[in-house]
Amino acid sequence: MRLRIAALLALIMGALLLGGIASPAASTGTTAPSAAPQAAEEKITVQGRLINKSTSGQTNVAGATITVTDASGEETTTESDENGQYSVDVPYEQGDLTVELDESTLPEGVALREGARNPIKVKVESTLPVTITFVLGPGDRQVASALDQIPQNLYNGLYFGVILALGALGLSMIFGTTGLTNFAHGELVTFGAILTYTFNATFGLSIWIAALLAIAFSAAFGLVQDLFFWRPLRNRGTGLIAMMIVSIGLQFFLRNIFQFFTGGRTVNYREYITPPGITLGPVTYTVRDLVLLGVAIVLLLSVTLALSRTRIGRATRAIADNPSLAASTGINVNRVITIVWTVGTLLAGTCGVLLGFSQSVKFDLGAQILLVMFAAITVGGLGSIWGAIVGSLVVGMLIEMSTMVIPSELKIAAALFVLILILLVRPQGLFGRRERIG
Repeated sequence: MRLRIAALLALIMGALLLGGIASPAASTGTTAPSAAPQAAEEKITVQGRLINKSTSGQTNVAGATITVTDASGEETTTESDENGQYSVDVPYEQGDLTVELDESTLPEGVALREGARNPIKVKVESTLPVTITFVLGPGDRQVASALDQIPQNLYNGLYFGVILALGALGLSMIFGTTGLTNFAHGELVTFGAILTYTFNATFGLSIWIAALLAIAFSAAFGLVQDLFFWRPLRNRGTGLIAMMIVSIGLQFFLRNIFQFFTGGRTVNYREYITPPGITLGPVTYTVRDLVLLGVAIVLLLSVTLALSRTRIGRATRAIADNPSLAASTGINVNRVITIVWTVGTLLAGTCGVLLGFSQSVKFDLGAQILLVMFAAITVGGLGSIWGAIVGSLVVGMLIEMSTMVIPSELKIAAALFVLILILLVRPQGLFGRRERIG
């Protein structure tokens, strides 16, 4: 048993160290080790987008000149493209970086908003990309009415709900087959996001290759977790309450490991962080978001169809209904549970990969949405596959729509309050079944 636990811990440490997460920029406190000297050829990317916003809409600003002055005084100049985007690589050196927009190169009728900063000075402490926003257009912006905000909030809620469904579905599958309430599931979400950032930002791989590798590593992590950790606990007859407490310990262990290597920083992938927006009527979206939505929907449909149409899916549902009866019919319960852990962790890792695009990457990314995932599967019905998906969509919509009447800082609390109301009316959730007592 000790060897198995040691092997699991070694795998976690090895994956993090191999990923190069311990970047020189990870030190954020005075007690953290100082950053290693940077190579002379290291570069830092300064990027942004110029958009002229007015009451009649927004337009991209092309052909404007931006000058970047690094800490040594060396100047680098670039121009915005037809999408208003600009990007320039300058030598990395810790210190102040100055970015200046040449206002004389702006198109006729376009100017900096009154009171906007230019030049903009930022402090550089790592090789992470620096995004600079220049505020263009008149200051009298038109504020959308509450009615006008509904379509955009519905779209935002759908986007968040679909991605949330990936993590919630994995959590529901594990609960349905093992009865375990896994409090470490949020860290599995973080695991996928951090690995994607590591492969993309540290190793320089394409974001899509980095994402695929992170998803594959997440699946492998789930497989190893069950084989060397959860299965031995089940074989020893460990109770569900004890295993839940173990998951809480694993939650804090993994979170501290992530924090140790990444610090308290919020970091971003190197690609597709500020894609151009497309306005269609009252809704603004990006092609990136549509691609991510498509990936999430295809994955959700694939898993749900596999659970309903394949032999392993039927075996999974049989174990969820009655593990003892399933075992008596010849189903290899341990094998099926291991597959569920693998798929569930893959879904959680994918959720983290996609969240990293819109919410950035941090050591507690998964912990921030853990309660929301619990709310989603509780609203939908514990252990219900379709319940986890529908519950995620309901919770996602509630979170985004609530910002129309309450401060955005309270939107999670609003979703949890509605959860309480739903459970008062229907304790088993929307798709759950009443349990017989006695």
